[in-house]
Amino acid sequence: MNFEQLGLGPELLQALEKVGYKLPTPVQVQAIPQILIGHDVLGCAQTGTGKTASFTLPMIEILSTGRSRARMARSLILTPTRELATQISEMFETYGKFSKLTMALLIGGVSLEDQNRKLDLGVDVLIATPGRLIDHLERGHILLNDIKILVIDEADRMLDLGFMPDVERIVSKLPSKRQTLFFSATIPPEIQSIASNFLNSPKKISVTPNITTAETVQQFLLRVKEGDWVKRDTLRKLIKAQEIENALVFCNRKRDVEILNKSLKKHGFKSAALHGDMSQPERYSILNQFKLGEFPILVASDVAARGLDLPNVSHVFNFDVPTQAHDYVHRIGRTGRAGRKGLALTIATNKDKKFIDAVQNFIGEEIKVIKFPDGNTSNDKDQNHKSKTKNQNCFEKPKDQKTPKKSKTSNKFIKSDQYGEEKLGMGPHIPAFMLRSSNNKDD
Repeated sequence: MNFEQLGLGPELLQALEKVGYKLPTPVQVQAIPQILIGHDVLGCAQTGTGKTASFTLPMIEILSTGRSRARMARSLILTPTRELATQISEMFETYGKFSKLTMALLIGGVSLEDQNRKLDLGVDVLIATPGRLIDHLERGHILLNDIKILVIDEADRMLDLGFMPDVERIVSKLPSKRQTLFFSATIPPEIQSIASNFLNSPKKISVTPNITTAETVQQFLLRVKEGDWVKRDTLRKLIKAQEIENALVFCNRKRDVEILNKSLKKHGFKSAALHGDMSQPERYSILNQFKLGEFPILVASDVAARGLDLPNVSHVFNFDVPTQAHDYVHRIGRTGRAGRKGLALTIATNKDKKFIDAVQNFIGEEIKVIKFPDGNTSNDKDQNHKSKTKNQNCFEKPKDQKTPKKSKTSNKFIKSDQYGEEKLGMGPHIPAFMLRSSNNKDD
């Protein structure tokens, strides 16, 4: 099936041809005809499936007839993050190249006055984060009683970030007669309950009935001793051992993003930081530089884990194990996209055991444990505290567990030894740096 068979008009087909898109993805095949007919849609789809185009394309087709009025938007898309909102706006510009639709992007970090001037002219498509839209509503900058189409994207993320009360407040100001499109990577009972309040006899669409990790992503777990300096030392060794194109390194806290980025730069790595405390122009600039390959390593908080289109990420490193199991899936989903191979490496200490257990239960599989040949990343500082840490390696194998036989693999990242433990390296031999302790401390 092609896009023309889905019911899209010549202007959209021309725009799709110009960017080289020929065949729709499964979620687009399911969603676009239902949206064009006018049905509400409850969609379960992860990022990377073509989900955004599944609602932007039919919206452009529907809105191509009619015109907007001052301070009166005709459609509304709510997203949890600035980055995702920006990405959706870019898609509208690309796909709507041959239409005359107007658009406004309402996100934090951008002048309210500049946004207000766009609203004065009237917009066909309003893309917003909940907090910034409420700011404009409270200031009387916009009315929502002419909304024909409402899209709530990344609903599960909205819930995680505590935005649902704001979303419900916004929806209460919309006309009851509207078309609503509700998308989420997962549909737990809480999301199902919320969706039932927003949707009217929706068509249910699912391309990921059970959230899983991509088959194109190899996942490995590295056990280390306690201490951020140990983890930083380990991360540097992992990076050096890999053929990295673009790598994402995830930390749980914004503070640690900055600390780790400074540490990497200190040791000669080209990297940058991305987190929620940055202004929108700064975040956009960093993402653009990363996409252009100006630096290969981006250290980020989970603000970058959802919704961003970063097609060339070869590696994901979890410097911290995520405290929410589903965030693990979204993090490693930044690599192995569009059929490409990817590698996800997670650094864990003994304190992380419950989070690793939760992740493994969530994805329904065990993550392969690997280690350095000496079993840890100890250095002089570690040796001085050996008595305190010798029993701190986590996830010890059960005593009755049989050692697997040596396995052959064609994977360029991972090699096996005669003891069945996986070791990191490039080629048939273990890199020399992994055979000795490091004396290089991270301040």
